[in-house]
Amino acid sequence: MKTDAFRAAPVWIVGLIIPLILAVTWEVTVAAGLASGRLMPPPSRLFQSAVALAASGELLVHIAATMSRVAAGFAIGAAVGTLLGMLTGASAAARALLDPSIQGLRSVPSLAWVPLFILWFGIFETSKVVLIAAGVFFPVYLGMLSAIQSVDRKLIEVGRVFGLSDSGIALRITWPAVLPVWIASLRSGLGLGFMFLVAAELMGASEGLGYLLVDGQQMGRADTIVVAIVVFALLGKACDSVLVLLSKPVLRWQDTVRARL
Repeated sequence: MKTDAFRAAPVWIVGLIIPLILAVTWEVTVAAGLASGRLMPPPSRLFQSAVALAASGELLVHIAATMSRVAAGFAIGAAVGTLLGMLTGASAAARALLDPSIQGLRSVPSLAWVPLFILWFGIFETSKVVLIAAGVFFPVYLGMLSAIQSVDRKLIEVGRVFGLSDSGIALRITWPAVLPVWIASLRSGLGLGFMFLVAAELMGASEGLGYLLVDGQQMGRADTIVVAIVVFALLGKACDSVLVLLSKPVLRWQDTVRARL
């Protein structure tokens, strides 16, 4: 019965249960005097800070700056990662030539790119967008490369038996086979893009949620820091949900366990 009730409830409502329990518990703990709430403000204080930032228009400015950078960086990183992943996945020569270098660069921490990108692109928007694109690129590239290499060889042989050309095999067999993994890699790249965003907004930014985090640290405002983190989480979840929603029509053909739950 309980399982049926969880299935009947909208997913977003079920997902709010644990955050609400934690928020109420911490609010009661601070109100009862069991914790000061100085370093970790209670939800009521966070709500007041968020309302004040929104009322002043400051929060909207930071959100707009952050989302514009993420959108540009995600578009560039996803496009380049997809194309190079397709190239190295389909061509053994390209894989031998490019993949070792890309795999080596994949291990470089995001902050290590910051001084180099500042030297190359300056401290303005270009360096920030390129850094986010670098974060998106690697999981998308790896996902596409792995997906193409994992396509069942028997499916390709069946396609050739039925007289499909190379382009027909690519469109009717290879692309549908790699699509689920590609979309999963896009979701992973989007999440990593948000992580790289904080490093990007350390590069001389005067607006953005990463800047709001740093400003809260310098001013000793724990409530500002937590509000920025919560907004980061909400924006990341919203973007991921939009990506999942957009992918549903092209994955409708799948007959998986998840589709039956």
